[in-house]
Amino acid sequence: MNSALLGPADIRELAAALGVRPTKTLGQNFLHDANTIRRIVRTAALEPAEPVLEVGPGLGSLTLGLLEAGHPVTAVEIDPVLATALPATVAARLPDAPLAVLTADALRLRDLPGPAPTALVANLPYNVAVPVVLHLLERVPTLRAALVLVQAEVADRLAAPPGSKVYGVPSVKAAWYAAATRAGAVSRTVFWPVPNVDSGLVRLVRRRPPQTTASRAQVFAVIDAAFAQRRKMLRSALAPWAGTAAAAETILRAAGVDPTARGETLDVAAFARVAEFG
Repeated sequence: MNSALLGPADIRELAAALGVRPTKTLGQNFLHDANTIRRIVRTAALEPAEPVLEVGPGLGSLTLGLLEAGHPVTAVEIDPVLATALPATVAARLPDAPLAVLTADALRLRDLPGPAPTALVANLPYNVAVPVVLHLLERVPTLRAALVLVQAEVADRLAAPPGSKVYGVPSVKAAWYAAATRAGAVSRTVFWPVPNVDSGLVRLVRRRPPQTTASRAQVFAVIDAAFAQRRKMLRSALAPWAGTAAAAETILRAAGVDPTARGETLDVAAFARVAEFG
């Protein structure tokens, strides 16, 4: 069967033709394995012809996989050389495929052209994965779900439940917007260049934030304070935020939270209660 997808040789040829050398600064590791691409698209569990937002399309591996499966794609690419080349790469392999490309930093994204995407599917640069996910969940309210490919350690953090050793700020802030679960592992060998770490898929399904009179910013301020000194009891960890340890204890007790607990034991709803009384 003829495939529109890019293989290892295609990736290297494209990069050479564009004069692109993958940079650590932009976290560029290009996918080149068709089976992995198709697995990612399947795992995303998209609706038929569902419009997709992709961040960091690079040379177009995942973009082509999404388009081949019948999904219109809005791709956001920070590298102007790659952003300019992507439409031509797609046109050569999938003529008339519904693609919109935006040359932009996803962390500064405000508005998107075309149909509002309802799913995010992306191979995210490791160094900005968490901020990008949180920013897009905030700025693109039409997103009902996301499947992101990130460093395995980041995947673990995003999907960690309260009480887990790796539960922290990314876990709680992601939980404000969505339910996050691990959705599989991806070997480092399917990337060019080969990264020094393995990767993991995280699926996020949008849900309503906890019911609270506190704003998102107020809740996130409590989360940041609780984990700034994660080994400390909340009474001490929240002292700078509350003003004093005594004030923190009063707030915690009012919120029904044990002042001697640590931040890693609280779910997002508990943090919201603390913010309400703060």
